[in-house]
Amino acid sequence: MNDTSGLPFGGSAIALNGVDLWLGSGAARVHILKDVDLNIGRGEAVGLLGPSGSGKSTLLMVMTGLERPDAGAVVVAGQSLRELDEDALARFRGRTIGIVFQAFHLIPTMTALENVAVPLELAGVRDALSRAAQELTAVGLGKRLGHYPAELSGGEQQRVALARALAPNPAIIVADEPTGNLDEATGSEIIELLFRGHRQHGTTLVLVTHDTALAARCDRVLHMHSGRIEPATPHVARKQ
Repeated sequence: MNDTSGLPFGGSAIALNGVDLWLGSGAARVHILKDVDLNIGRGEAVGLLGPSGSGKSTLLMVMTGLERPDAGAVVVAGQSLRELDEDALARFRGRTIGIVFQAFHLIPTMTALENVAVPLELAGVRDALSRAAQELTAVGLGKRLGHYPAELSGGEQQRVALARALAPNPAIIVADEPTGNLDEATGSEIIELLFRGHRQHGTTLVLVTHDTALAARCDRVLHMHSGRIEPATPHVARKQ
């Protein structure tokens, strides 16, 4: 097993040790993640590169507890995920991890304000609506609070998704190809907002992307191949 960061296992925002994950059954059973060791420091921005099918998105799913590994340990913000049942895991994820997907995953029958407020309400935040309005304003949607997803452009929908991820002030943000469904100009705007949120909130950021220039803006770049993380090469992150 190769420790890709040199950080102590217990002192990281995210720590994986000996993680294996298989998907499917019988002849279709596939070994997706293979003995993965990974430590990501608090406040660190990590870019994750690799070809399609290399396991990048699955690794994010394991980090967030949306997939349970077949073997190995996953510790997030000091909490071992295997010690939590599904309800406890959902509560932990809601207050600790913000997730931004390529698909926006907004609730179509709810306004932008409601889409951002609902997770806050579920977390017991008393001023959920005002907090949601504040986050939407921060991403440039202060005048679009009452609009439904179908009334918003793709870029605006991703801004709502980003506001929803940042609103609980999570310790960790994971983003899986967040600009994949956007044009270049709109995608650049979303990335600037993502990095701004990372800086302002002091969050740990894990960013899956196919864009090597974008990954280079992170503090560290990891490469995945065939379910394994290749040894990292230190680099100087570009100015954000």
